[in-house]
Amino acid sequence: MNNQTSTSEFLLAEFSPIRKLQILHFLMFLVLYLAAVTGNLLVISAVVFDHHLHTPMYFLLMNLALQDLGTVSVIIPKSMINSLLNTRHISYAGCVAQVLFFASFAGSDFFLLTVMAYDRYVAICNPLQYEIIMNRTACMRMIASVWGTGFFNGILHTCGTFATTFCSNVVNQFFCEVPQLLKLYCSNQYQIETIALVISILIVLGCFIFVIITYVQIFMAVLRIPSVQGRKKALSTCFPHLIVLSTFVFSTSTAHLRPAPDTPSYLDLVYTVMYSIVPPILNPVIYTMRNKDIKVALSKLLGRR
Repeated sequence: MNNQTSTSEFLLAEFSPIRKLQILHFLMFLVLYLAAVTGNLLVISAVVFDHHLHTPMYFLLMNLALQDLGTVSVIIPKSMINSLLNTRHISYAGCVAQVLFFASFAGSDFFLLTVMAYDRYVAICNPLQYEIIMNRTACMRMIASVWGTGFFNGILHTCGTFATTFCSNVVNQFFCEVPQLLKLYCSNQYQIETIALVISILIVLGCFIFVIITYVQIFMAVLRIPSVQGRKKALSTCFPHLIVLSTFVFSTSTAHLRPAPDTPSYLDLVYTVMYSIVPPILNPVIYTMRNKDIKVALSKLLGRR
């Protein structure tokens, strides 16, 4: 494969050469995409239209829904279009855009979950100062930092991934995934991406340690609450965040700590779907099922419509 071809377009993994299975793949991804979009749009609408939810916690939740919406919109539509049109092509620019935005949204997700842990810490450990600490200006700065750091993460991995020449243009994945693109290098020299990976790991490790310390402080504060009802109420605001964070960390670790396969397989597709598509679908469900205020807001919203 000459360099001209390898840098003009990529070929994504084909779900199946059989036309009926291609249509099945399209329908399956369509259902997953609609589920993710519907769930996250409902959360966003509930927070926007119900003034009772105009608080820091729900403002952060709305941003999480926006990030999840962006994550699935970056990778699923192109895969559905390819299956429907029986093609595998994605342009070089399209592949760069997928890496950039997917890495940005994924990074922002984790950074936002870290900020949400801090929000719960302030609410439970310093309830009398909550409105002072988590004021509008502070929230806007935190969100700006989350999106900015996520975008920096995306630029870092995009530059690291596309800084060298590819000797093949066949990507063994249904979207442009960094580990699969690294396998297409003409040599085993990953200096730039290695530096990007080390920086990302250090940032993520720092955030993870911060979350652990934060929740240790939260649980210690909860244990000091005299009433059982008070402890349950405090913990009920933490459980959805813990479940979402655990799902994100577990699915991402499971997918990335294993070696990237040389050939596409159904198991590899399952792993990728688990870390890239399942969390954006589950997050709205988890927060809706565990949060009475959102249930009420959605009931009002859907009742009005």
